[in-house]
Amino acid sequence: MTSGVPSPPTPGLARILGWGRLRFTLGLAILLGLLISLGWKSGLTSILLRTVTLGLLALLVFGLLEQWPRRLPPWLARWALQVLGVALVMPLGTYLIYMLSTGAGAPPFWQVQDRLTGFVSLSAVGLLLAPWVALAALVRQKDALARHQALAFDLERSEFERQALDARLRLLQAQVEPHFLFNTLANVRELVDTGSPRASAVLGSLIAYLRAAVPRLHAPASTLAQELELARAYLEVMHMRMPDRLQFELEADDEALPLSCPPMTLLTLVENAVRHGIDPSEQGGRIEVRVTVLEGRCHAEVVDTGVGLGETGGSGGTGLANLRERLRLAFGPEARLELQALEPHGLRALLVFPARRSGP
Repeated sequence: MTSGVPSPPTPGLARILGWGRLRFTLGLAILLGLLISLGWKSGLTSILLRTVTLGLLALLVFGLLEQWPRRLPPWLARWALQVLGVALVMPLGTYLIYMLSTGAGAPPFWQVQDRLTGFVSLSAVGLLLAPWVALAALVRQKDALARHQALAFDLERSEFERQALDARLRLLQAQVEPHFLFNTLANVRELVDTGSPRASAVLGSLIAYLRAAVPRLHAPASTLAQELELARAYLEVMHMRMPDRLQFELEADDEALPLSCPPMTLLTLVENAVRHGIDPSEQGGRIEVRVTVLEGRCHAEVVDTGVGLGETGGSGGTGLANLRERLRLAFGPEARLELQALEPHGLRALLVFPARRSGP
């Protein structure tokens, strides 16, 4: 006595007389009444009232036995009780209808041949049809419940997977934080060890930089505008440490600035260029950062004229390995990071990922 895919079960009349069940029951009762009316002598209205009333009684019994009694003996299945109840309500309901429709002083319906024939015919049709409709409704209901449970399981599994990815991303960001801090503090220590008068100025710049950068290490996402700001601050600190050996330039399309990316994305590439490209080079070099948007994809490029790939063999070390993993978690297979050796020396790091705006 139901149709469609039901929502999760709700108690009381809201479920027994739900709109989906009422619509299906009324439709079936009216169709059955129209078919029977072809040979019915009392008129269309009379038979429609009877079939609709019987359909509503069957729906009420089907729904009540679905919830009551709360507990059944082990030998009695609830579906069997529902089918039996719907079957029994057909002759009983028909009897009640004929009794109530008998006028005062009129003979009982079983003494009138036409009315007795109508009673028997309507009871027989109900007994033959109603249990099968109830069985079909139970099967459909069971399938819908199985689909609902499968969907709930898939949603729960997706939520667990998302939580696992978030935890993994936080772990990777936690690995980035000490990696970056130790590298930058080591640079300041070198100046202090050599007694450079510029150590205090570099340390002041570094403190100001870290004050802005560290809170963003734990943010779930950043924008390219923030990434460029951090990269510029980092390069300025590094330029103070080696003013004669490092030059840099940053360029970005305006439409790229609000785009979303994992925190420390550009900074990782810039730091890698300084640490593995410019620092080991006796002549130093130049770092250029360019960010453009082409055909719905963001292209972030960091080019340095340092020593090149060197011992990394094209992988880029731990920092870039972590960056690749963070990009995979954020964008899936749509993001890629490529390293290309330049002639006569240097390295080009190209990062491509979907152009998605940060926030709503």
